[in-house]
Amino acid sequence: MSDEELDRMVHDADPYRTDLIERLGGAEQTLLEEIMSTPVLVPVPKKGFARRFAGAVAAAAVVTGVIGATTLLGDRGRENPAPSTALPSAHSGDYQFDLMAAEKLPRLLIGEPGWKITTVYGFAAQTGTIEFVDGNRQIEMNWYPEERYRSFYDKRARDGKPSATTVAGTPAHILSYGASEFGVLVQPRDGAYVEIRTGSGWTRAGVEALLKKVERVDAAAFLAAMPPEVVTPSEVREQVRKVLTDVPIPPGFDVAAVRVDGANDAYQFGAEVTGRVTCAWIGEWIRADKAGDAAATGRAAEALRSSTRWRVLEEMEAQGAWPKVLREVAAQVASGDVDNGYQGALGCDSPNR
Repeated sequence: MSDEELDRMVHDADPYRTDLIERLGGAEQTLLEEIMSTPVLVPVPKKGFARRFAGAVAAAAVVTGVIGATTLLGDRGRENPAPSTALPSAHSGDYQFDLMAAEKLPRLLIGEPGWKITTVYGFAAQTGTIEFVDGNRQIEMNWYPEERYRSFYDKRARDGKPSATTVAGTPAHILSYGASEFGVLVQPRDGAYVEIRTGSGWTRAGVEALLKKVERVDAAAFLAAMPPEVVTPSEVREQVRKVLTDVPIPPGFDVAAVRVDGANDAYQFGAEVTGRVTCAWIGEWIRADKAGDAAATGRAAEALRSSTRWRVLEEMEAQGAWPKVLREVAAQVASGDVDNGYQGALGCDSPNR
């Protein structure tokens, strides 16, 4: 793959491109306008309603928002990972820890039958996103720190023609973002405010009807609403171990110390973990190359090439472009062509990596 081809792929995946900014809606545009500059967790765009980026690239800090669901799943039925002597044993899940994390959230659910969660990442920090669908209807919910509400509202209200409403007993405003797209800004509560964003094809009457179904629930109901593939804070070590089952571990990489904030679906969690490992292997390749250590350089190159066989990336291929981006960058470095662009492409410049 040529430098120009890689640059084009990363360029196409870059959410900060001005031509994409003009076309973005939902969380992407909100993030570009409002998100803090210091990353907390690297989100990876997926295929679908709100992930309209052309590929996957480490970008800005976003973590989970509000979860909507109708079936509260008491037993999420998580599959136990196979034991591995190469990695530390997983701790048992700490439900109380998850409850404490969930207590800090808005905890809004949709009580209307048919809604299915499609994407969720984070929930331990001040910003968040979740996407869910019901047939052809699509909704995204985001939350942000309370101190940003006034500037956000003023910016949206200039073009959105706000009308007053309520969401789960909290004052809110409906805004029009086009002929059939709407946003709902819920006033701050407990340190955060929520934006509900629709896909296309909605009417104001339809939005108003949906808002009547939104409920604020306790932490237990909130956690129970998550689908089984979502990784909650107490499950991080267990799931890191599972993701890395067939992934070579770089020298000095402490698997037990890997921390992924919040709750994340399998795609986002897999991207975060594989990104960290790949960044570490690239760092090892650079170190060994500078030291003239041919053996270590070879081991790092082979580990990077092995990304074409990592099971977690194979499972993610149908959902988004992260596996392709990671493998292309890994192959380029393994061939001896190291460009600083890899840091932005994989998020290696994030504090967590």
